[in-house]
Amino acid sequence: MKKIFNSLIFKLVLAVTIGLIIGFASSESLMNVIVTLKYILGQVIFFSVPLIIIGFIAPSIARLRHNASQLLGFAIGFAYISSVGAAAFSAIFGYMLIPKLSIASATGSLRELPELIFKLDIPQVMPVMSALFLSIIIGLAVTWTKADLVEKLLNQFQDIVLSLVNRIVIPILPFFIATTFASLAYEGSITNHLPVFLKVIAIVLIGHFIWLAVLYIIGGAISGKNPIEVIKHYGPAYLTAVGSMSSAATLPVALECAKKSKSLRKDILDFSVPLCANIHLCGSVLTEVFFVMVVSQILYGKLPSVTTMILFIVLLGIFAIGAPGVPGGTVMASLGLITSVLGFNETGTALVLTIFALQDSFGTACNVVGDGAITLMLTGVADKKNIKSEEVSSDLSEI
Repeated sequence: MKKIFNSLIFKLVLAVTIGLIIGFASSESLMNVIVTLKYILGQVIFFSVPLIIIGFIAPSIARLRHNASQLLGFAIGFAYISSVGAAAFSAIFGYMLIPKLSIASATGSLRELPELIFKLDIPQVMPVMSALFLSIIIGLAVTWTKADLVEKLLNQFQDIVLSLVNRIVIPILPFFIATTFASLAYEGSITNHLPVFLKVIAIVLIGHFIWLAVLYIIGGAISGKNPIEVIKHYGPAYLTAVGSMSSAATLPVALECAKKSKSLRKDILDFSVPLCANIHLCGSVLTEVFFVMVVSQILYGKLPSVTTMILFIVLLGIFAIGAPGVPGGTVMASLGLITSVLGFNETGTALVLTIFALQDSFGTACNVVGDGAITLMLTGVADKKNIKSEEVSSDLSEI
């Protein structure tokens, strides 16, 4: 029983429950404190994200040595194919199902959250994409120059980041998630918006699970290993993503979950999981495609043409690779496509953002769990190409 209470899953579920109760029952003065706490905790978590990315990707690429460039190409290729495949899957079923649905366009008004008591800004040392690019070029440069001393320094920096994750990031995650759900409950997102788009969100959630099944089946076929051995460990990561609404913020938990799988090589997952947290957004892409089709039907009385959707999907896959793994990152990065390719006006764009925000957490959860499938594929590629595993002693401690 003590093990259950101390597990991350129990803490996350408890955080969501307490957050909802507080949000529905709290006064404005209490919400002042909650939104301030949420902001500060979020600043701490997101400050750590670039450090986590550098601490895992750079030394992992360096340990892959001359095979790093090749595996990086496979990772980006798998991520793009997964995103485009998820988008195409969503579009096909959108053409089949959306005309048969009766969806109201009224979204209601949200209750305004109180202002922060005070604002403590903790800027990141660099943007997430800068950290990602820096990690890649440093890791590759170390492999090209065979800089053993720098490789050792990177491994020690990884140990420092692991300590940061275990002692700061993971312990405050449940509190951040609780304050997030308290805010959603207080402003009325859960009660006002959800009933309006319940059918659409339910369809998208089913689509997430179907696409995850496809990815893990492909991952099992490529690697020759049991995909269930990977996905069964991803429960805490899924719940963390639902609460944080960010692939980047979920990164520490996702790494811990991946390390528990016997089917994934540690040197591959140390490289793949942080990388995919920023370039593999299959759940968000699947969601966005279905939602823009729904909004087009609501506002303009028709679905976008097939040729328009094909162009949108091809470009969206590219934008998804460059989108930050933060709440709403995919849809924000692709606003230009929504207005230029699909021709949406301000009303259409606002409606897409509203619906997307309602389920952003579940799309993020799909992204995070899907990263395990991409890692399984890369493990299979590494094994088939006889890429030697170079294990290191660093591990995330047990929660």
